[in-house]
Amino acid sequence: MLQFLTCGESHGKYLTAILEGMPSGLEVDPDFINRELARRQQGFGRGGRQKIEKDEIEFTGGVYQGKTTGAPVGFLLQNEDFKINELPQLFRPRPGHADLAGALKYREGIREILERASARETAIRTAVGAFCKLFLLEFEIEVTGHVIQIGKAKLEEEVSFDQILKRREGSEVNCVSREIERHMIAEIQRAMKNKDTVGGKYEIRARGVPIGLGSHVHYKRKLDGRIAQALMSMQSVKAVEFGIGALEAETPGSEAHDEIFYDAKGGYYHKTNRAGGITGGMTNGAEILVRATMKPISTLRRELRSVNMKTKKEEKADFERSDVCAVPAGSVIGEAIVAFEIADAMLEKFGGDSLLETKRNYEGYLKQVKTQ
Repeated sequence: MLQFLTCGESHGKYLTAILEGMPSGLEVDPDFINRELARRQQGFGRGGRQKIEKDEIEFTGGVYQGKTTGAPVGFLLQNEDFKINELPQLFRPRPGHADLAGALKYREGIREILERASARETAIRTAVGAFCKLFLLEFEIEVTGHVIQIGKAKLEEEVSFDQILKRREGSEVNCVSREIERHMIAEIQRAMKNKDTVGGKYEIRARGVPIGLGSHVHYKRKLDGRIAQALMSMQSVKAVEFGIGALEAETPGSEAHDEIFYDAKGGYYHKTNRAGGITGGMTNGAEILVRATMKPISTLRRELRSVNMKTKKEEKADFERSDVCAVPAGSVIGEAIVAFEIADAMLEKFGGDSLLETKRNYEGYLKQVKTQ
């Protein structure tokens, strides 16, 4: 099974990661990974940091002549904005940030906490997730995402996987509707004018996922739980929902569940996807559909009230350069996070030290499922 560990600070010299468990024989495309990193840096409302960094991945191990060896894969991103030793210590924690709790817990200054708690860490997670996307494509599994809400501007239209891929192209906020995009940009501009920040919601889809990833037998193996936890670990995410999500509370059972059908050629299937592709902690063959809600960025120019940790007197919170809205970037990071969890579930289910072995196990399972 897959696991990874990241290391590095926001303004440190490097961000690094080690991905363990990827089978040998996977062809690695650095250009694909770099394009995903570039997507993460785009979006109306991003801060000045994105103009400084040009994220390009370097592999430090586990890849030989363009293919994985089965050994741990090392990732390296260099920070152009490397100035951690020049930055001042801070004493006025920002409401909504890790500053206060982290400083008290670790008996450190705020600087040490915010450098690691910063969303800059998601750059290396995006690289790891892009690597997992390459693995999933070997099984014709695709993961995509789009923004469905920023502030009060909300996309009500339901769109297909292919429509997301086609219609989000060129959007400044990764939205499939140009009309809603204009309203989303207006929400961000309003926040800029008011020296404020704005949050929103994005949707992630995965198609081509087979029935049976994850398990009902242990709570830690339930795939929806794993995906939800992973998305919640992303900075600023405050809620996660699958399928119709929170609407389940007001929907009768007769309209909440996905009826089951059978086709001799394709096997079992559903005509609806209210569960978001996962039932009982296991994939049911439909697209995985998950949404994540991001809070407004907790660093804003309209400084909120705080307390100076040295004097204990009320003062305005410190300000560090920040985005006004990071939801478009969040949707790209969300894709990477979901891709990792699906790849992990694939290897949990099908194993294999080499990609060839994993594919053999996978193909045998598909035949089994269709004949049951």
